[in-house]
Amino acid sequence: MSSSAVTADGRVRVLADGNRMPMLGLGVWQVPDGPECVNAVRWALELGYRHVDTAQAYGNEESVGRGLRESGVPREEVFVTTKFHAGRKDPAAEIEQSLRRLGVDYVDLYIIHWPQGGPTWAWPGMEQSQERGHARSIGVSNFDVGEIESVTAAATIQPVVNQVQLNPFAYRQELLEACEQRGVTPEAYSSLGTGRHLSDDTVVAIAGRLGRTPAQVLLRWCLQHEVPVIPKSTHRDRLEENAQIFDFELSEDDMAELDALDRTGGTGRAVERKWW
Repeated sequence: MSSSAVTADGRVRVLADGNRMPMLGLGVWQVPDGPECVNAVRWALELGYRHVDTAQAYGNEESVGRGLRESGVPREEVFVTTKFHAGRKDPAAEIEQSLRRLGVDYVDLYIIHWPQGGPTWAWPGMEQSQERGHARSIGVSNFDVGEIESVTAAATIQPVVNQVQLNPFAYRQELLEACEQRGVTPEAYSSLGTGRHLSDDTVVAIAGRLGRTPAQVLLRWCLQHEVPVIPKSTHRDRLEENAQIFDFELSEDDMAELDALDRTGGTGRAVERKWW
């Protein structure tokens, strides 16, 4: 039983701490600092996105902040996530630098980017970041079942998000269930498989039946599993396409077909191969 819930319009998930995360966001992994990133953020916000996800490791926080300012959308209307670079020492010190680069007073979500050095050592610094008002919510990324269990057992303030690679081909059921049981919202990155999954026969066939694009089908699959999703694009037309996922539904049969594409065996792992 989840302690979180998606709102009736399907656009927001209420996190376990009561904060509200838009179900659709823009991810900016591998978008270089500079005009391309600024434009992507500004366009996304102009098109109605209200959630932007960056990280210290991406090196583009300054451009995200500039795009946010140039959009004209009030800061309080945008859910901003950044991530602690786990190769560094102090999450509480690092977020102060992130806030300076972003040009904001707080982020809505601050997460440990990967569990380098073990799942619990950085958590006190994450809690400190929230206690100081620098982060409204705190969470993790790329944490497997055992790592989620360790951090929730050790935490004074519980993590409310685990951002992981998730799509029909990486449908990590054991991990999703472990997160939900602990009030941790799973959040999907690589929902399109960095483009690889757009040409899959099953995905293409479902898209054709519905008069939708493969990307919309893959993103809608996440929404119907109540998983917020942060697809990346730097093209305005694709950003617009990716946002058009709230006005249709996949049938139970469609969902079952997509679920069956899983290649992980319903794993509790967050990643197939660790890079740290």
